[in-house]
Amino acid sequence: MPVPDAPPPYGTVVFDCDSTLSTIEGIEELARLAGRHEAELATLTDQAMNGIVPLEEVYGRRLELIRPTRAEVEAVGERYVATQLPNAGRLIASLRELGKRVAIVSGGVLSAVLRLGEALGLGPEDVFAVELSFAPDGSYAGFDEASPLARAGGKVEVVRALAATSPGAVALVGDGATDLEAAGEVARFVAFGGVERRGLVFAEAAVTCAAPDFLALAPLLLTPAELDDAGLV
Repeated sequence: MPVPDAPPPYGTVVFDCDSTLSTIEGIEELARLAGRHEAELATLTDQAMNGIVPLEEVYGRRLELIRPTRAEVEAVGERYVATQLPNAGRLIASLRELGKRVAIVSGGVLSAVLRLGEALGLGPEDVFAVELSFAPDGSYAGFDEASPLARAGGKVEVVRALAATSPGAVALVGDGATDLEAAGEVARFVAFGGVERRGLVFAEAAVTCAAPDFLALAPLLLTPAELDDAGLV
């Protein structure tokens, strides 16, 4: 049964990062940079994002397999910026010009997601992800195991808190099972399949977008008057 849905306007719009704002999965990019366990990482990520296994069963395991360095995480941040979906920056700028709060909520690595947020004009107060720790030489030393975004159901908590402190109704755009879990906390959940179309997520969502261009999201997130005001019609 599709999740409940209410039309715009919304005061806050939340985006996932991996395979939504960016065409890459950050953890898979880290495996590529490290040059090991790429196939295994891709399988584990796919299982978690399709709801086959809980995120907490794979989160720490993936990081231990590749043990990313600080430099590799910084490189993934730049890759996020380089692989933004077409018109992501334009849509986010338009949302903010209309007075809406825009946030990123991701199970990715915080410092890398912050780099993308910066490129999109967002401050650190609007970016939520999982912090890693590093030894003085830059080698991997662990992750914030208390972060709700490193486990199933955690995005629900973060989105709920955002909704409680943000202006107006909230819309959420994401591609994975962890995004779908949070659909009950928002006025509208948009299942995004412009990079990866995940069958379970599309089947449950009331609103979907399979176009690989963020302008296709505009009429799903804005009223006709807002579209006109933003010059997106």
